[in-house]
Formats: sequence, C-alpha cells, structure tokens
Amino acid sequence: MDTEEFRLPRSRTANERLHAMIPGGAHTYAKGDDQYPENLAPVISHGRGAHVWDIDDNRYIEYGSGLRSVSLGHAHPRVLEAVRRELDRGSNFVRPSIVELEAAERFLATVPTAEMVKFAKNGSDVTTAAVRLARAVTGRPRVAICGDHPFFSVDDWFIGTTPMSAGIPAATTELTVAFPYGDLAATEELLTRYEGEVACLILEPAGHTEPPPGYLEGLRELADRHGCVLIFDEMITGLRWSEAGAQGLYGVVPDLSTFGKALGNGFAVSALAGRRELMEWGGLRHSGDRVFLLSTTHGAETHSLAAAMAVQTTYVEEGITARLHALGERLAAGVRDVAVSMGVSDHIVVRGRASNLVFATLDENGQPSQQYRTLFLRLLLAGGVLAPSFVVSSALDDADIDRTVDVVAQACAVYRKALDAADPTPWLAGRPVKPVFRRLV
Repeated sequence: MDTEEFRLPRSRTANERLHAMIPGGAHTYAKGDDQYPENLAPVISHGRGAHVWDIDDNRYIEYGSGLRSVSLGHAHPRVLEAVRRELDRGSNFVRPSIVELEAAERFLATVPTAEMVKFAKNGSDVTTAAVRLARAVTGRPRVAICGDHPFFSVDDWFIGTTPMSAGIPAATTELTVAFPYGDLAATEELLTRYEGEVACLILEPAGHTEPPPGYLEGLRELADRHGCVLIFDEMITGLRWSEAGAQGLYGVVPDLSTFGKALGNGFAVSALAGRRELMEWGGLRHSGDRVFLLSTTHGAETHSLAAAMAVQTTYVEEGITARLHALGERLAAGVRDVAVSMGVSDHIVVRGRASNLVFATLDENGQPSQQYRTLFLRLLLAGGVLAPSFVVSSALDDADIDRTVDVVAQACAVYRKALDAADPTPWLAGRPVKPVFRRLV
C-alpha cells in the first residue's frame, strides 16, 4: 500500500473553493475536511450502491453512507422509482397531499408503538419539537439529556452544552442538565434534585453498547413517577435496530420518539411520533393552549415522503435489518481477526451493534488518538475504502467486505510499525484529524 502515490489534486482544489463560499467547507460539520487527513478529503462525484467515486476518478467502498442515512445504498432502484412517480405530479401544495396520509399510515404501521406522526426535514426539527412539546405538556422548563450521547440537535438547548456554544445565552444552556447512560440511580438523583422542574428525559435508547438489563424499563418507570416525558432519539437506531427502531426491539414504549437518517435513504425526511394524548397538543382538536409544534414549508414534499414509504416497504419485504446485521458481523469478525494477526487488536477496536459499527484508534498507551486515527484513515483511503466508521449499508456484498478486510490488514501492518516506534508522525503527512466538537478552530 503506497500512500505516497495517493493524491487528490482535484478534490484539494474543490475543497478550497468550498471553503471560500461555504462556512466550514461543508453543510455538515461531520463531513468537513478537518475530519480527514490533510489534503485527502475526497469530494464526491457520484455514488451507486455501496460505492462512491470522487472527482479525481477514484472509486471507494463506502461506509457510514450519508452519515448513516443511505442504509440501502446510493440510488436504490425501489426508492428512485417511488420518487420518480411523484416528481411529475408536483411536490408541494397549498393543502395536504394524499401522500401525507399514506406516508403517515405507512409509518404508524411500521412503528406501531406510536399513535400519531408529524414529518419534517431533519433530525433537529423533530427533536426540538419533542422538547417544546414536553415543556408545554408538563409546564416545566428543564431538559435532561443523556450526556453520553454525542448529538441531539443544532438548536440552542443542546448545542449550548457542547464546546461549540458561542452565540448561545447562558440562561438557555442552564436549563439543560445531563444524566449518564445506564445509571438509574444517578438519573433519579437528578430528577429529585430538580423535582418538578424536568420536562423530559431525552436519549438514544442504545448506542455503542446494549442497554443494561432493565435500564430502559427503569427509565420508563422514573419518567412516570416524576411526571416527565420520555423521549427516544431514534435517528440512528430507527430501522437499523429493527423496522420499528429500538423501541420495537426492546419493548419499551417512549412517550415521544424521533426518526430520520435511514428513513429517507438520503432524501430529506424526519418524523416526530408518539402518544396521541401528547401529540394532539400540537393539533386542532384539544381545548388547551396551542403548541407551535412543527410547521415546515417543505416538511411534506411528496417525493421525500414517497422515498420514506419505499424505504419502509423495502426493509420489511427484503429483511434489510437482518442483512445489515449479517454484513456487520462479517466485517467486524474480519477486522478483529486481522487486528489480532497483526498484533494491534488492543489498538484498533471495533465497537457497537453489528448494524452500526464504529472503530476506535488507540495509541501505545491504550488512549484514543487522533494521530493514529489519521494514520488509519489515510491507509484506508489509499486502499479505496472511505470509512469514517464501519457502519454498513445493505448494498455491500461479500466481495466488498473481503476487500475491506484486506485493506484493513495492510493498514494494521503499518499501524504496528507506528506503535513500535511510539510515534505515528512519519505516516501522517500533515496535521491530525480533529474532533467535530471543539471550542477553537
């Protein structure tokens, strides 16, 4: 694997142009070129299935497609067919389209633990709507977030708690408090400390580890006992854990839940779902104060809703969730095997549910290292693997997995050399990749 010959001149030029016109050079911070080795951030030309091509004419096997949103693979034929059917019929009207009804019926059939649903365009729309609804229903000001989960919303109530809090009033941030995942006693202590003040508990129901036995059930009981709303953020777990999300897999029903990412296979659609008693506060059939829940001009674009229906149908009819798990298990086993054989199994660590794998890059002391992550990403890119994570799409096949494992094996050999030298610098060829959430550029 000769990384010295791997260059991306057109992508480098395009990145400079992107930065000149778009703050951060991308519309999502996680896609920024600071997340990739210096001068090795591919600018994508197109994608099909599990592969993407950059503007330098390199082809990659892609993981984490669209930040986990393209779980069926790029340009999926069933999704595109459903979208094309709507394009010639108009995409937005002055009154609801029949497609909105059909999409709601399809969603609620797929996620039967919910009784009503409202669609929007991105995850932040619906998580913030869930928080506003919880505050309205309970009359309480505070939001309790799971502090172990990395992202909930671009809105002030969450971003104010991160290192990128510039521009957000302290008075807003002070209303958000955090609880640790898996620790019911600490959560109860928090609810007791702010007795009668916490409107909701919001968390991803599962992440890189499975919920401890009885944990989600315990949260449900705590929320009921303390009179707050339980919100599951199912942006990642939705469809990937089961067709009905983590709530469908673990059998614990939240009051509200939010979906996105995989729901549209790359088309912009998200959903707030939940109990009728709560959701109706954002409607017209109640006698209380009105809640401005969600009112989005483009929230019900017909082609995006058609995409969502096609995605859900494909998942159910083709057993996509099971396929994602099978592919992830094959990949994880392969990577772990070659890491052991190259003597780096304590340093390149695959974690998470098989349908949602991530990897950790640890230094010679077993500590997370941006330098070693840079080395690893650089070697993967040179081998034709674009992998900020190891999150699979169902478009991957066995040959893709085998090729990925071969590239990882070559990368592990170099990783071992860097560990033996106790210095990865000679293999970086530039600055290390950076964490998304940091106070200074």
